[in-house]
Amino acid sequence: MHKVDRAFGEKYLTAIDDFYRYGVHLLFNEWWESAPQDAIDKYVAAITDHPEHGPLAQAAWMAPDFSLAQVADCAPGTLGAAWREHMVANGLAEKLAAGYAELTADFEDSGKLARLPPVLKYKVLRGYQTHDLHHVLTGYTTQPFHELALQAFQLAQMDYPYSAMTLSVILGHATLVDPWLIQPAMDAITDGWAFGRRTRSIQFIAFEQQVHRSLAEVRAEYGLLRDAPFVPLMPKVSELVAGELQVQARMRESATA
Repeated sequence: MHKVDRAFGEKYLTAIDDFYRYGVHLLFNEWWESAPQDAIDKYVAAITDHPEHGPLAQAAWMAPDFSLAQVADCAPGTLGAAWREHMVANGLAEKLAAGYAELTADFEDSGKLARLPPVLKYKVLRGYQTHDLHHVLTGYTTQPFHELALQAFQLAQMDYPYSAMTLSVILGHATLVDPWLIQPAMDAITDGWAFGRRTRSIQFIAFEQQVHRSLAEVRAEYGLLRDAPFVPLMPKVSELVAGELQVQARMRESATA
């Protein structure tokens, strides 16, 4: 008996072929229909049995949709000011989490998420809310390999299929399609993994309620200080990375237009 459904395997290979045509946000939602129950149970336990993750996940707190207005009065050097600068500089959507919630609702209506446990649904929706806060806290930028490092950081702090799928799809693409990705991708993954393993968990923390605190103070509290930022070495730019850089450039241009 196959443990990986072959129809899902075709979708996984499609994501490896073309990450932008079929992204992990789709792959994650397609998995639940055919996922081995034992694997689902282990992902649930990784959250519910954890002394920090478990109680926070049970509370299932969600922040109001982000808006620039809510951090407009944050002083320089605060978490809120850094968050505002990150969002504006990168032309990022203020309602990223709300957009993903709509996608999730569409999958739910189709019946594909009938086996998605509530705690993992909470994790993915809350994860979209905190993603850019985690960029600010970790110091990882939106540069493609920094995004990969952040996913490795998240996976190091919590077994979670979305992050694991992201890493496996990128490594699959590097292995089978674009070997120029192998070294810089592994540099990013190992940096994020090591960083996430040595710091306190920042999963599910309501940092939206701490926007007036000093960013340096919050980083120190969670062990997020580091001697030097991650600098990816990319001697040869892959087509995947070049495509992502173009997407990001268009986002910034549209935000300033």
